[in-house]
Amino acid sequence: MDRARRRQMLGLLPVGLALACSLAAVGSSHWCQGTRRVTKPLCPGRLPCIRSDGGRRDNASQAVQDIWETGDDKFILRRFHAGLWQSCEESVGSTGEKCRSFQSIIPAEEQGVLWLSIGAEIMNIFLMMTSAILLGSRVSYHHSHFHQLKVDASVAILMVLAGLLSMVAHMMYTTIFQITVNLGPEDWRPQTWDYGWSYCLAWGSFALCMTVSVMAMNRYTAARLEFTEKQKVQKGSQHSQLNCPEPKALESIWETEAAPSPAGSALTSVSEHLPPSAPGKVSMC
Repeated sequence: MDRARRRQMLGLLPVGLALACSLAAVGSSHWCQGTRRVTKPLCPGRLPCIRSDGGRRDNASQAVQDIWETGDDKFILRRFHAGLWQSCEESVGSTGEKCRSFQSIIPAEEQGVLWLSIGAEIMNIFLMMTSAILLGSRVSYHHSHFHQLKVDASVAILMVLAGLLSMVAHMMYTTIFQITVNLGPEDWRPQTWDYGWSYCLAWGSFALCMTVSVMAMNRYTAARLEFTEKQKVQKGSQHSQLNCPEPKALESIWETEAAPSPAGSALTSVSEHLPPSAPGKVSMC
């Protein structure tokens, strides 16, 4: 019993891990990350300065800085990262990040697709939570073999649905982000970008969902075959018992058939003692 309980707890572990990865991915803003090229501020740093178009002017109270940079030297690269909910980039000249809603960045015609992606992610989390509850109830309480079969079948269906929903949601978000890179506002378009750790967690959750579904289906198939074999063995033993009578019954039937008939012996003894001239009919009471 302890071995079976330990095996059930191990089956619950990948479901919890997939749920944790999905929650971390949905709640974070590192699905995509990269750099943006922005114009350098006139006075980088915290020194007060005055823009000068030519030459240098002396001022006892202020430090004067001339801007001679041209071409790519006029630009700096800012790091940014974006998720389902917001996009953040580092601030120049100060610590911290400046964030804004990701929904306000994407084109208007892609707003519905973004909400579909978010809805699919939430539905994926709900299905995984349901599967975790079902497996947890099987670990916590002792149920019949038939109930465990139903739990395995339900978990297999729920987890494969969760995996498919998460896959569709990830692909929709990827499409939205690529469209926003090309058609988004000028003050947001990245210079370079790549997928972040949240995106990797999301696809890791998908892989775990499909793995758990396959494992649950294998458990269901093996238990179902074992249950069917046991039923066949029981039916075969009952059928053999019905077709083969007991040895004592066979002996009693044989003794009954082998015993001489009293009526036959009586007739034989009477016919032997009759005279030759007696009629052939004999009546017995």
